[in-house]
Amino acid sequence: MKKVLSVFMILFLTTGIWGCQKTAESKEPVYQADDNTSGLETRNNDDLAPDFTLKLTNGKNIKLSDHKGKIVIIDFWATWCAPCRRGIPDLVEIQNKYQKDVLIIGISLDNETKPDVIPFIEQFKINYPVAYATMEVYQAYGNIESIPTSFIVDQTGKIVDKHVGLVNKSVYINKITGLLKKS
Repeated sequence: MKKVLSVFMILFLTTGIWGCQKTAESKEPVYQADDNTSGLETRNNDDLAPDFTLKLTNGKNIKLSDHKGKIVIIDFWATWCAPCRRGIPDLVEIQNKYQKDVLIIGISLDNETKPDVIPFIEQFKINYPVAYATMEVYQAYGNIESIPTSFIVDQTGKIVDKHVGLVNKSVYINKITGLLKKS
């Protein structure tokens, strides 16, 4: 337990402009799930986003494949991540502007700080669903090594973009606009 806490402290102290990153000398994963339930469904096509069912902060479940037909931005983040804190207001604005066509799903990697998630949602007025990560989802999306990390999933369920670190809102909007023009 002390080793995991030490890794989190090292990560917190080495946070840079590009995101909260795992240090090279660390052999421990950034995220360690507090439950081992599988909420993941794998698919054969590598372009398709791995499907998942995750527990939301309100106790309900969210399943990625239930939102086919919409553009989905999956955002891996944590309450203690400074770049995540800077990027979340942009995601709130995007959700407001494109609520008919876009769904943002926040996936919290908070483990030790899990009790901070709901107050954080209230403080930042997050207007999109926030789920708690499982190890299976964490691994299926490439063992997230820096946060924020986001994936843009098109209306057919394919991953069309991945961003590691803080992303300018215009990058998301340009991608969304392009995907909406195609449909």
